[in-house]
Amino acid sequence: MSASQRLRRLGALVGASALLVSLAACSSATEDSTSATITDGKLTIATGEPAYYPYVLDDAPDSGEGFEAAVAYAVAEELGFDAADVVWVRTTFEAAIQPGPKDFDFNLQQYTITEERAQNVDFSTPYYSTPQAVITVESSAAAGATSIADLQGLLIGAASGTTSFEAIEQTIQPTAGAQAFNNNDDAKLALETGQIDALVVDLPTAFYLTGVELTGGLIIGQLPQSAGISDEWGFVLAKDSPLTAAVNEALQRLIDSGRLQEITDAWLGSDQGAPVLQ
Repeated sequence: MSASQRLRRLGALVGASALLVSLAACSSATEDSTSATITDGKLTIATGEPAYYPYVLDDAPDSGEGFEAAVAYAVAEELGFDAADVVWVRTTFEAAIQPGPKDFDFNLQQYTITEERAQNVDFSTPYYSTPQAVITVESSAAAGATSIADLQGLLIGAASGTTSFEAIEQTIQPTAGAQAFNNNDDAKLALETGQIDALVVDLPTAFYLTGVELTGGLIIGQLPQSAGISDEWGFVLAKDSPLTAAVNEALQRLIDSGRLQEITDAWLGSDQGAPVLQ
């Protein structure tokens, strides 16, 4: 065997060894993910009760239909789980971000990543970023509002414990204070019955509510980002969860491949027609 042939053979052996190491690492990462879950061989994912469109279609996350349901299954696949090995549970919004043990591996129901919440739970890499928006109905006193100042003398509501509620307090600062409701359904009913003049929700929900559920629904506009309030959503995991790093890696692969953007484009609307309020 000539010297050049020996060098080519050595190069081939080195390449093959590197490939085997890479495959072993991928296999190990998958095994680590499947064994780090609260139920061996299963991935337990939590969402709200109910879970709303466009995040979950028909309150059935196991269908994989809806933005967050689709993202959840894409991450599960990246972690090495078949769809049949995904188990769904329900939690309230507030309970999931309290300190203590969890009955889920990760939870997604539009959780904005904040420093305060991160003291109690782990957050994943962000999977979506959205502004907050103010909506109303044609019969409301807020229908003609075009600025934050126009809203300050009105009754503005949101689901308690949410970034939307914080945005009212920090950005709009209405004279009557932020009006708190248990969830978006209760807040929407209050808007429909005239108990409040306007409602703050994230922008995709604003498009859905005004376009589908509210008679004469209007989007007044987006709110500028408030200091200390992030608009990025992340998965919630137990504090120091052994699965956090694997979930972050899975999300990053979805980002790098463009698949996360494809899911986002398929389920969430455009921000056209929602001017930023000043």
